[in-house]
Amino acid sequence: MKYMFLMYSQELPGGPPPEEIAGLQRDHGAVMKETMEKGILLAVEGLKPTTAATTVRLQEGRHITLDGPFAETKEQFAGFYILECANLDEAIEWAKRMPTGCKGAPGCIEIRPVAQLPRVP
Repeated sequence: MKYMFLMYSQELPGGPPPEEIAGLQRDHGAVMKETMEKGILLAVEGLKPTTAATTVRLQEGRHITLDGPFAETKEQFAGFYILECANLDEAIEWAKRMPTGCKGAPGCIEIRPVAQLPRVP
């Protein structure tokens, strides 16, 4: 089954220090390498900060474009993985290995099964 791992962390003013970024890149690189070697990595991407976000919202039948994320939250959607896992238990084990959060700022990983949509011709 395909699982999406939605990664959330707190954005720190000015971003994390360079050594922390290097550590996160190293740790994600290790997870990506292992999942690629096992043939279960289907996709992985990081996202730019919420300051680069644009939200399109339908309000009273009209589309409104807003700068920034849809809602104010303490944790922001930072990136994702999509892995082919045998079951939820395996997905949970992979999530435990994925780095999230910045030093001193908590983060979390939400795991969701990917819905199989019908193919559109």
